[in-house]
Amino acid sequence: MNMQQFQASLVQQTPAPGLSAALRALWWDAQDNWAQAHAQVDDLDTPQAMAVHAYLHRREGDLTNAHYWYRRAGVSPRQDSLEAEWTVLVERLLLTNDRA
Repeated sequence: MNMQQFQASLVQQTPAPGLSAALRALWWDAQDNWAQAHAQVDDLDTPQAMAVHAYLHRREGDLTNAHYWYRRAGVSPRQDSLEAEWTVLVERLLLTNDRA
């Protein structure tokens, strides 16, 4: 799946089959369903899931919690827009998802 296909899938009722939990979280985030997005990554310890977890808390406005998850993910806190961070996360995760 590429970014165009991922974005096209946003009109569906549920995420496309075969997406990683981190990609499902970003899919639900794009649906404005923060709780469902958070549930996808809440208990995962992969760097990718922790980066998405950080993004979700940043989006929520809980910067202290977001910074905690950025540290756990091993990445610096993002300073760009939420939309830009979402796009970068999806693009990176799609590359990883295709190799999984």
